[in-house]
Amino acid sequence: MKKSAAVLLGCVLVAGCGSGSTNDTAGGKVVVNINGQPPQTQAFDRKVFDEDVAEFENEHKDIDLVPHEGFMDPKTFSAKLAGGQLEDVFYVYFTDPAALIARKQAADLTSYVKDVKYYGDLKQELKDVFTADGKVYGLPTANYTMGLLYSRTNFTKAGLNPDSPPKTWDEVRAAAKKLKDAGVTGFAEYSKSNQGGWHFTTWMKSVGGDIARKDGDTFKADFNNDKGKEVLRRLKEMRWDDNSMGEKQLLEIGDVQNMMGAGQLGMYLAAPDNVAAIVNQFKGKYDDYGLAAIPGQQGTLLGGEGYMINPGASPEKIKAGLKWIQWKYLNPDRLETNLQKYKDRGQPVGLPIPPIADIWTGEPRKKQEELKGKYATMPVQNFQAYVDGSEQTKGTLEPPQAQQVYAILDTVVQAVLTNKDADHAALLKDAETKVNAVLAQVK
Repeated sequence: MKKSAAVLLGCVLVAGCGSGSTNDTAGGKVVVNINGQPPQTQAFDRKVFDEDVAEFENEHKDIDLVPHEGFMDPKTFSAKLAGGQLEDVFYVYFTDPAALIARKQAADLTSYVKDVKYYGDLKQELKDVFTADGKVYGLPTANYTMGLLYSRTNFTKAGLNPDSPPKTWDEVRAAAKKLKDAGVTGFAEYSKSNQGGWHFTTWMKSVGGDIARKDGDTFKADFNNDKGKEVLRRLKEMRWDDNSMGEKQLLEIGDVQNMMGAGQLGMYLAAPDNVAAIVNQFKGKYDDYGLAAIPGQQGTLLGGEGYMINPGASPEKIKAGLKWIQWKYLNPDRLETNLQKYKDRGQPVGLPIPPIADIWTGEPRKKQEELKGKYATMPVQNFQAYVDGSEQTKGTLEPPQAQQVYAILDTVVQAVLTNKDADHAALLKDAETKVNAVLAQVK
């Protein structure tokens, strides 16, 4: 949800954009069209990207990269591919690969990834996103999992230990009550713009449940059960029994980030990039926030991004494209240089987001953690509970047809948070029927 709710810029469709309309070589070089170039409005990210393209080409004299702005728009993807306008190397969200693989809209990279340095050190659950029937179709480059973001300042105000955040939902409830007694909203939750359904999904995973399950060749709703009732019960307890969620409801992400930045909130579910958003957009301070693992740690929502390759790309383009992806996004050897660049240019360093994405295991992960501490511009210990917890908590993907499913589940969360007497069983049953109708469309 976090990624798919973003504004998708799309590739600028110009002559010669896709692999089908460009020769494999020009002047003795392999020509590779790539997307993922940030727009000029994102000045820092655009500058870094363009500098990296130039540095890569200088190191790889036989490869000519042709950058294109934009990422992945599912609405135009198939038409671009059919019309020869799809780049050779293209960006995808974690929700995209399964469908692309099923429709044979991505190149089989199985015989090539053996030459991708450090591929074996990537987290297996991330590699699995791009794998089907034992074959590899892409590479993950960044990911997030949901955790518990909290105000260290308000924890201290409420007599809670900010170095020992809640580990269970019972502890979250207890902490929320103390925060309410200290004069702030203890816990906030989204419930509109599909974001209530998105977070309901996170809650379900945290208690060991899910939203959809595979049933033969189709999917079925999987939340009208004891796990779903547990989630709604916990929301009702904090909202109505404890009044620790405040009177104002029908919130979405901007509302909650604003509350946190203004010092009016104790906790909410979030990914690490929310910390930077609160600081940059809502005048917060990094020292004031902490990030912990998802309560319960029975599971969490996993999201992220990566790159796949045009199914029509030649072997030469595939090899060159993989060299670029590995060099730019999956390169522990460049990590210290990148961190120094970010720090020197006044960019925040310390959160588990690019340039220090939480994608590694083994020695690359150990090296990354050491360098993160060395170059940090914020108190990394405030977010260590999240980093440690992510190693112990299995993340799984959003359900198929996620946005349609979330829209339906929004109404469930809204009802529980606005009606003290909401019938949880009836809400779940009605939502199950509607979600099953959506899931029946999945091919």
